[in-house]
Amino acid sequence: TGGHYPMQKGEVFNTRYQVLHKLGCGAFATVWLCQDMRRKKQVAVKVLKSREGFAENAQDEVAFLRCVSCMKKKDLAGENIVCLLDDFRMIGENGFHILLWRVLGPSIRCLMGNYTAQGLPLPFVKKSLQQVLAGLHFLHKCCRIIHADIKPENILLCGHSKRLQRLLMATLHCDQGTGGRLEGAGGDLGNQLEESDLMSIEVKIADLGSACWTYKPFSKEIQTQPYRALEVLLGLDYGTPADIWSTACLAFEMATGECLFDPQPGKYFSRDDDHVARIIELLGRIPPQIVFSWNKSTKFFSRPGALLRLSRLFPRSLPGILADRHGWTPQDAAAFAAFLLPALHYAPERRASAAQSLRHAWIAA
Repeated sequence: TGGHYPMQKGEVFNTRYQVLHKLGCGAFATVWLCQDMRRKKQVAVKVLKSREGFAENAQDEVAFLRCVSCMKKKDLAGENIVCLLDDFRMIGENGFHILLWRVLGPSIRCLMGNYTAQGLPLPFVKKSLQQVLAGLHFLHKCCRIIHADIKPENILLCGHSKRLQRLLMATLHCDQGTGGRLEGAGGDLGNQLEESDLMSIEVKIADLGSACWTYKPFSKEIQTQPYRALEVLLGLDYGTPADIWSTACLAFEMATGECLFDPQPGKYFSRDDDHVARIIELLGRIPPQIVFSWNKSTKFFSRPGALLRLSRLFPRSLPGILADRHGWTPQDAAAFAAFLLPALHYAPERRASAAQSLRHAWIAA
């Protein structure tokens, strides 16, 4: 009761969709590959847990997706967001809400499994980020939606040529929860993709299950930990700039193969404590007007600039990390850092917007 629907392979629901196999599983839903027997096409089906609160979340997600579908008619950038095909409810304890999409490929997380040592090729990183940022600009300005969970798992690959579609479809069993490698019929996807193939892949922003309206945030706790913006960590008000912070973290991970911030708990401090410390090490002291604009600032700080439970910090620079740990030339490291740092500004109102990031020289080159 209140859990996942016990979906079985071969099961047909709504007299139309036959279950082929599971694509993924999260805390709130499972995702399945199904055959639309009426249209003779495969669809991706998201089945939310039946607990009453999830039904409300499903209604919110449907509202966001319908808003996206409506606004897409006015702005082509909406093509960078997944498109809802249908939704309905099944009978169960509180009901099971079903959402259907056109089947895309695996996620950026799966693709990264083939390039872990050095990150993805930079031309592909730039092209993908252009599409992500264009999609976010559309969500923020046209739809007034904050995605609230930008990360590699929520950026899906899409191929237009039949060969590329077949290649991507063959990898859909990739376990996105573990960042598994993409295994196609002939081995790793990374070994099968030529550079022209990789540059033909487009990406789409998926999963609006954690989203909220810009004028009506639903929760103080949003975003997956390594991609969580400083203002969210500190419990301050947040807006669309939180998505930009996450996108900067995504960009670094795509380009290098490692998380920009990978906080870990310790014996005397929490994961959030470590996260704030890692941010300060990279970006410098947090201004007091930001720290103490929150009435619970003593959760992390004993006084301006002094962390409560972590005293030893090891300052590092973004260009230095790129050069020393990833072998980038000083020029390339400086150019990439110049793109990332405005997207990581401590003050959300001064952080680069999606449109400003798109105009930056590094990504436009």
